[in-house]
Amino acid sequence: MNDTYDALQARVAALEERNTTLEAEKRHYQWLAESTTDLISRHARDGTFLYASNAARELLGYAPSELIGVSAYQLFHPADLSDLLNKSSQVYYHNGFYQQTYRFRAKSGRYVWFETTSRTRRDPATGELIDILCVSRDVGRRVRAEAHRERLAQVVESTSDYVLFVGADQHIFSANEAARRQFSLPRKNPHAPLANVYTAASLELLEKVVMPAVARYGSWSGELEMHGRKEPLPVLSVVQAHRGRGAEAGHLSLLNHDIRLRKAAEAQARRHQAQIAHANRLATMGELTSNIAHELNQPLGAMANYASGALLQLRAKPDQPAHHLAHPIKQIDLQIQRLAKRLRHIRTFVRKGSTQCRPVKLSDVLEAAWSLCQWQYQQAQMQFIPVLPTRPVRVQADPVALEQVIVNLLLNALEASRHQHDASIVQLSAEERERNQVALHIDDQGPGVPEAQQTHIFTAFHSTRTEGLGMGLAISRSLMEAMGGQLSVSKSPLFNGARFTATLRSASFKAPATLHGRTL
Repeated sequence: MNDTYDALQARVAALEERNTTLEAEKRHYQWLAESTTDLISRHARDGTFLYASNAARELLGYAPSELIGVSAYQLFHPADLSDLLNKSSQVYYHNGFYQQTYRFRAKSGRYVWFETTSRTRRDPATGELIDILCVSRDVGRRVRAEAHRERLAQVVESTSDYVLFVGADQHIFSANEAARRQFSLPRKNPHAPLANVYTAASLELLEKVVMPAVARYGSWSGELEMHGRKEPLPVLSVVQAHRGRGAEAGHLSLLNHDIRLRKAAEAQARRHQAQIAHANRLATMGELTSNIAHELNQPLGAMANYASGALLQLRAKPDQPAHHLAHPIKQIDLQIQRLAKRLRHIRTFVRKGSTQCRPVKLSDVLEAAWSLCQWQYQQAQMQFIPVLPTRPVRVQADPVALEQVIVNLLLNALEASRHQHDASIVQLSAEERERNQVALHIDDQGPGVPEAQQTHIFTAFHSTRTEGLGMGLAISRSLMEAMGGQLSVSKSPLFNGARFTATLRSASFKAPATLHGRTL
């Protein structure tokens, strides 16, 4: 009897201990449910809230007691409720387990993006639905980020630029519609090498320059060539490394913008500029007609004199040895060579051609330009003083284009100075500057250029002379820029007139010094 009683007491104690444990676990789970930032809720079969955790305050603005007895379906966005009730493909469903991302109306009236994982409980005997347990979290930030990525993806897919995604093996694993159409890539899993889309020269540049630069700096941009239908396709490319959380190592994005129209426009602009420069040279030669006549008359007159002298000797002594006529014949030959040289120079000056920069000796270009302007300076009784560095200087320039610029500036300086009282000097000076540059200054004694006009004087058709077309300075600046240089105007520090400064890149030259304050 006592044994039975003791066993009963022990059983009662065990049950009490078990109940205490269960109560502790219940309080623990209750604390977890009330402390989590996710909304934990229990619903009847019609969606009515039977329980809601404290997270409802933070997520929806409702006190948990305000939700009890309210159907959750009334707070669904209508479109999302339809997906749930109709078991849309947007809702994951498997054996009583649901997961859906949807909009749920908060107390303020705004909709909050929720992701809810729910589980139904049914009576094991009858299969009747008992309740629905749900865990819901705010995924608005994630949904907005996904929408942003989707918008970007739609832009990438619809752009006319050729967008390629490349893996670590430098094979294309994805491309937008424009690239697929241009290079005949399949929509899914193209796995094509870069050699299929880029020319051999650009592929070499990608391997030797672009990829190392992207690995070091994260991005690179520049011009490349892709395979076109009939000829290479020039593109402006931006290569970007995939970095950040979740990015695959070695993956790249290549954005390629078709620049055929820009290239064609640049070529047309260069042709147009060459045509205008050629027309300007022809106009300049029209102004230099008297100089040309002067240059031709001198050798022709000398040849006539020597020929007349030789004829007189032959008439006086018909039987004299031929070597007695060597001197006049030699002089005639020298004059013919001089004339041919002058004609070649004039033909080169007026010849139509594109700008091609190369190292040129500055003094040679200056002497050639001065020879075209010398006659005008002599007629105007204007003195020209060149002041050049003691060491011969070479610059990167097109000799004909640079000659045209100098001729234009020298003639402008002459015209600006000729009508000024006591004006008799135009000075040309050159100086070597830092950063591998050479500056050429032309100072005149004219009225100068007002500061207000200095920004407009290089504009086409802007002229301070009533008879001028206003194209010389505009063309001169264009030619200087085409050679990688600059042309500017300021007040002369030597005279009361203007100073025009032409700046070019220098080139190395190690010949002995020969020029210093030399009059050309």
